[in-house]
Amino acid sequence: MAEREMVRAKEAEAQQVHFYDDIYNLWASHRERAKTGKIVIKGSQQPWERSRQAILKHFLHPTITDTAVHGWLLFMQDIKTHSGRHVHQGGLAIYVLEGKGWTTVDGVRHDWEEGDLILLIVKPKGVEHQHFNAEPGKPCKWLAIIYTPYVDALGNEMTQKEMSPDWAHG
Repeated sequence: MAEREMVRAKEAEAQQVHFYDDIYNLWASHRERAKTGKIVIKGSQQPWERSRQAILKHFLHPTITDTAVHGWLLFMQDIKTHSGRHVHQGGLAIYVLEGKGWTTVDGVRHDWEEGDLILLIVKPKGVEHQHFNAEPGKPCKWLAIIYTPYVDALGNEMTQKEMSPDWAHG
């Protein structure tokens, strides 16, 4: 009986979780990333991607891990005619780099042009939105800035309502 208890004690010891050490190491890796990660992300080296929402170029993303910062999602959108339409909790800023257009937010049109800042508010059931180029054929680009720990804490859920006309799935 004593032998069986010793085996159980060893099994429990082997499976022990060290949460303090895990967070200590995680924060140490964040400090190391800040010291050694990229300070300048070259736009010319970032690829464009066609997604169900838009044509996008990511500069910061949770899966891009060689930068000096973490916790940010920062991407450019190139709007040819219009983006897809989707719903999420909001909590982001969009800076218009060039062109002019409008964004529908819960069915209400909001016009914008180069140099403007678009804010998508936080709403419990999300914000339905879509972006349009007012002059198709002319450049229309903006940059979205999202602090991901904030949207994660909101229980962010995204629902795609309409696909971008530029998305070629397959």
